[in-house]
Amino acid sequence: MPLTLWLSLAAVCAMGAMSPGPSLAMVLRHTLGGGRAPGVVAGISHALGVGFYALLTVWGLGAVITHQPVVFNVITWGGAAYLAWLGMKALRAGRGGALDAQATITNPVQAARDGVIVALANPKLILFFVALLSQFVSADMGWEAKVIIVATATLIDGAWYVLVAVALSHSRVLPWLQARAHWINRITGVLLFALALRVLLG
Repeated sequence: MPLTLWLSLAAVCAMGAMSPGPSLAMVLRHTLGGGRAPGVVAGISHALGVGFYALLTVWGLGAVITHQPVVFNVITWGGAAYLAWLGMKALRAGRGGALDAQATITNPVQAARDGVIVALANPKLILFFVALLSQFVSADMGWEAKVIIVATATLIDGAWYVLVAVALSHSRVLPWLQARAHWINRITGVLLFALALRVLLG
């Protein structure tokens, strides 16, 4: 995979992970309620769920490209529309949101369970991956490139949420993030719109 293509993939995966939503709320809840260890465990288990979806998506898209190229084109254009819609939602999102999550008493076992459940029970996650990865998977792509795609999505998601858990163990970080949540949303929205435009321009 060319470096420039990988950088595009990494940037969008990072923005997807950083966007405030139920996953961030879950990691915040476990970090605030149980401390650093449950927060880190929640982030890692969520990343494993994300990696599972990414793996299914890469395999499925590879088969569709080979056997149903017309269907793949429809998926690609539908994915562009979905990414643009996500971008619009991010731009319209206000302050707070997931960053207002309340603490509850928790432990690493509960955190691991919730991390996987939140990832796998989120149907929008698989739609996001279909829309995103359809821009990076090709018919002649080897297994090494597919491993790179799955590993990139998994590691970036895990790294972000582990960083969040570690940072939030310091009490002054959460107010700082809350004050800047709207900027995270705006940056995410612009990036998603840019990716959708890239698809439409071929």
